[in-house]
Amino acid sequence: RPGEGDLRGAATFWPEKRAETAMRATAVTAQVFLGTAVQCTQCHNHPFNEWKQNQFWELNAFFRQTDIERVESDSNRRGIARVVDRDFAGEGGDPSKAEIYYELRNGKLKVAYPVFVDGTSLAVKYADKGEDFGDSGYLANVNRRQELAQMVVASPLFSQAIVNRMWSHFMGYGFTKPIDDIGPHNAPSHPELMDKLAQSFKDSSYALRELQRWIVLSDAYALDSRMTRQNDKDDPSLGTKPMFSHFYLRQMQAEQLYESLLTATGAADALTYDQREEAKQRWLAQFNTAFGNDENGEATTFNGSIPQVLMMMNGELIRRATSVDSGSFLARVAGDSKLNNAEKINYLYMAALARQPERDEIALSNQLLAVRKGDVPAALQDIWW
Repeated sequence: RPGEGDLRGAATFWPEKRAETAMRATAVTAQVFLGTAVQCTQCHNHPFNEWKQNQFWELNAFFRQTDIERVESDSNRRGIARVVDRDFAGEGGDPSKAEIYYELRNGKLKVAYPVFVDGTSLAVKYADKGEDFGDSGYLANVNRRQELAQMVVASPLFSQAIVNRMWSHFMGYGFTKPIDDIGPHNAPSHPELMDKLAQSFKDSSYALRELQRWIVLSDAYALDSRMTRQNDKDDPSLGTKPMFSHFYLRQMQAEQLYESLLTATGAADALTYDQREEAKQRWLAQFNTAFGNDENGEATTFNGSIPQVLMMMNGELIRRATSVDSGSFLARVAGDSKLNNAEKINYLYMAALARQPERDEIALSNQLLAVRKGDVPAALQDIWW
């Protein structure tokens, strides 16, 4: 948790996904870091691609030495979780050959040892070095999770998955849809570009900021969002593959809108970190939908429904953001003697929309000032809302 001396944010990935013999960790690791959707193969071979049931459980075997140690905290009753590695005796009870078992659809049990998705077996890898304990569950012999991390980073799937995810983040669509299911069954829209970016990303020692810089300085990112006769057929929202012939308009995510409101309005300046996080999670909970599938995850639905519109118009966050109480954002703008009324209106437009008001917006703002009969804070509150 924030404030703890040995905090490692990445470690929270594990406690959240450790349950059920690390099945979620297996599926999400493959999705996020390898761009492969394998969650359904825990029960059967994938019906639409080349992934087999044994590959899921062989990947799962890498996680079996890793556990969670929960420690009570004097400062916080919620306690602390630490990720720890421990010897694994295997489901057969022999740590020297720490196997796991999985069941086929016909009820037959099969055994699995750590094998990466490209077929690299720990047993073979260690045998090539003259050592015969690649399947061992003893940490002194082999740390399976460290071995997995090295194999993930060495895999060409890793750089492709990150590039695809980052491209989707900035451009609205990735080279594949969905972005976490790359393979021969789901060909990318621009394979040469994806491969070039993936290789350059690897050559840069996986520098995310470099990758982000390449994307946002690209011609594709700089394109206008307006369609023309030449590109009006390029509309991925209709199910076609994106050609990136223009920039695709898209709605803010709920998290982006929330943080933007706080940045623009200072609505949470007086809150502590814990209070801000609690308020944020409470606000986002209005849009989160839990769904029962193999990943047991959540989706954020933020699509302009009537309840969401009403919340945006009248919710607690908007009330705080449009407050004219002493010390609020609007009170500071209204009380700034260095700005005339027109400049105060310009200030609000720049803060909210990063642009100057247009002519009809200036006219409407002046009407609000007139209706409020010189009550500048009240008029600015109307404009800001």
